[in-house]
Amino acid sequence: MSNKVVGLVVAAALTVLCGCGAGEPSAPVTFATVQPATVTKLLVFVVENHSLDQMRADMPYTAALGTEFAVATSYRAVTHPSLPNYLAMTGGSTFGVTDDAPPSSHTTDQPSVFGQALSLHKTAKVYAEGMPATCATKDSGAYAVKHNPWVYYLSERSACAQYDVPASELSADAAGGRLPEAGMVVPDLCNDAHDCDLAVADRWLRTEIEAVMSGPDWRAGRLAVVVTADEDDRQQDNLVLTAVAHPSVHGAVVTTPLTHYSLARLYSEVLGAAPLGEAATAPSMAGAFGLQLGGR
Repeated sequence: MSNKVVGLVVAAALTVLCGCGAGEPSAPVTFATVQPATVTKLLVFVVENHSLDQMRADMPYTAALGTEFAVATSYRAVTHPSLPNYLAMTGGSTFGVTDDAPPSSHTTDQPSVFGQALSLHKTAKVYAEGMPATCATKDSGAYAVKHNPWVYYLSERSACAQYDVPASELSADAAGGRLPEAGMVVPDLCNDAHDCDLAVADRWLRTEIEAVMSGPDWRAGRLAVVVTADEDDRQQDNLVLTAVAHPSVHGAVVTTPLTHYSLARLYSEVLGAAPLGEAATAPSMAGAFGLQLGGR
C-alpha cells in the first residue's frame, strides 16, 4: 500500500473517530506520532549532609518525587566530606582529595562531564546559587565553592568562566527550552540544608523543580532530573535519598547498589560518551531506572 493510500485511510479513520464529517465545521485537530521519549539532557540537584531516612522524614516534596517517578534505596555517597563527592559525581574520581579546601589548594587537569559535553559540541552548565560572578573560586556569603565542582577542573577554567553561572539563570533557561545536556544545580548553604532545616531545602527544591517541569525540555521528555545528597551525616553509612524523575518512569523502586560514580556514568551515557574514571565500572543508573537514552 502506498504512503498516499495509507494517509487517506488514516485520515478517514480520524474523521470517523472525531465525528467531523463532510460539511460539519470543527476545530482543527493535530495528531502526532507517538514515540518513546529519550533522555538527552540531565539536570542534577544536590543537597547536603543528610541520610536517606532523614530526607524521607523531613523532605516531603522530594520523597514524593521519588514515589511518583523513581527512587533508589541503595544509593551511597563515596566518602566524606563534601568536595570529593562532588568530584566523584562530575569526574568519576575523587582525584585524591580528602578535604573541602578551595581550588587554590586542589585542582585537576582531568576532564569533567561538563567539559566532556562541550568537547562533543553539546551543552553544559552549572547553576550555583549565591555565586557573585561566573566560576567564582572563593566563598562569598552563602555561596560555598566546595559545592561547585566545575571550578576545580583547571583545564576547563575558560569554559567554567562562561557556563558556570549564578542560579538566577535557571528559570529562564528552563522556560526557554535551553537547559543543558549536562547540568547541575547547586543551592546555597541554606537552601541545600547545610545550614538550614531540610524543610527549607525541600521548599526550595519544589519551587525550582516545578519551574523546570513547566518547561519544554521536560514536557518533550528530553530531560531527566536527579535529586541526591553529597553525603550523609555519618549516621547511615553514607546512604542518601536519590530520586530520579522522567515522564517515562512511574513508581519505580530501584534496589541496585549505586554510588556517585553511577551518577557520573549517567551523565556520560546521556551524552553518548565513554564514562570517566571509576564511572566506567560503576552500575548504570540508566539501566537501573530503565531510561532510554538518545545521546548517541
